[in-house]
Amino acid sequence: SVFSTTAVLDESADIYEMAKNCLKRVALDLESIHVTQRPNYKPPELDQPPDPYRFVADVTDTGGTGFAQNIRFASRAHVGFEKNSREGIAEIVYYLKSGEDGHLTLKRVDNLYPYPEFEKRGSDPALCKYVKSLSFKFYDREGIEFDVWDSDSEEFGYATPKAIAIKLELAKNAASHTFETMVSLPLIRQKAE
Repeated sequence: SVFSTTAVLDESADIYEMAKNCLKRVALDLESIHVTQRPNYKPPELDQPPDPYRFVADVTDTGGTGFAQNIRFASRAHVGFEKNSREGIAEIVYYLKSGEDGHLTLKRVDNLYPYPEFEKRGSDPALCKYVKSLSFKFYDREGIEFDVWDSDSEEFGYATPKAIAIKLELAKNAASHTFETMVSLPLIRQKAE
C-alpha cells in the first residue's frame, strides 16, 4: 500500500505541476495582449478582413461537454522555436485535441505576422494533457459574464474583455483535479459609445 500511495502522490504532483505551468503560460500570453486602439481601430466593413489584433473565443462541443475553443488574440508573448527567431506580435490560438487514449490535450499555436489561416496541426505544441474540462468566462468593464467573445462584433461594442476566468480540470485516471485562475487584461479596448 505504501508503493500504491507513493504512485498516487507522484501522479498528483505531476498533474499539479502541469496545471501550474499551463495556467502560468496562458496568463503570460493574456497579460501580454496587444489590441488596436481607437482612433486606429475601425470596425470591419462587410467585405473587409477582420482586425488582425482581434480577440475571439467561441464554444464548440468536444466529447459531450461545452468547451471554449479556438480562442484567438494577439500577444507580445511570442515563443520562437527557430534558431533565428524573430520577435514581434504573435497570433495566439488555444484549442483542444482529442487523443487516441480518449484524453484531451490543450494545444497552443503561435504565429508571427502575417498570420496564416488557422488550422490544427499534429506538430502544434501541447500545453497540457489529460484535460477533462476547460472553460473560459469573459468579463466586460461592468463585470457582466460571457461564454463567448468577439471584439469585432457590435454585440460586444467592438471592445475586448476586461478580465478572463479560467477553470481547468485534469484527470489522468479516476482522480480529478480542478484549477482556477483569473487574469485581468492590462490593455483593453473600451466599448464604442
